Amino acid sequence: MSASLYNTDILRLAASIPHHQRLANPQASVEKRSPVCGSRVTVDVRMDDDGHLAELGLEVRACALGQASASLMAAHAMGMTAGELVDARDRLLAYLNKGERDLEFWPGLNVLAPAKAYPARHASIALSFEALAEAVQKAAG
Repeated sequence: MSASLYNTDILRLAASIPHHQRLANPQASVEKRSPVCGSRVTVDVRMDDDGHLAELGLEVRACALGQASASLMAAHAMGMTAGELVDARDRLLAYLNKGERDLEFWPGLNVLAPAKAYPARHASIALSFEALAEAVQKAAG
């Protein structure tokens, strides 16, 4: 594994995940686990009456890349609609799996660009976005 994957920016993000506490009464909760590396992310959400993410709770047990991805996701997700969050997940998966797009759609994700060359890390990077997208869809009904 390249040392450039675990640089200071990645480690700083991994150590400072916003909303890193489960919600007491979420509208929806989703847990995602990577069978490749065992990383696990649980997302709790509450949506407001207008369909925007109002509360977010996370439990992240992942490698530094998965933690950094969760940190970036949580830092910018509040106030977004379910549709916007599903689109973010889809765009991240398209970038990781097909190289179809860049990472400009989400602030800060470019720090994870070196991991594109390591497919074994893709699942961990995507976990928080996948869990959030599924949770907000459940909550939106």
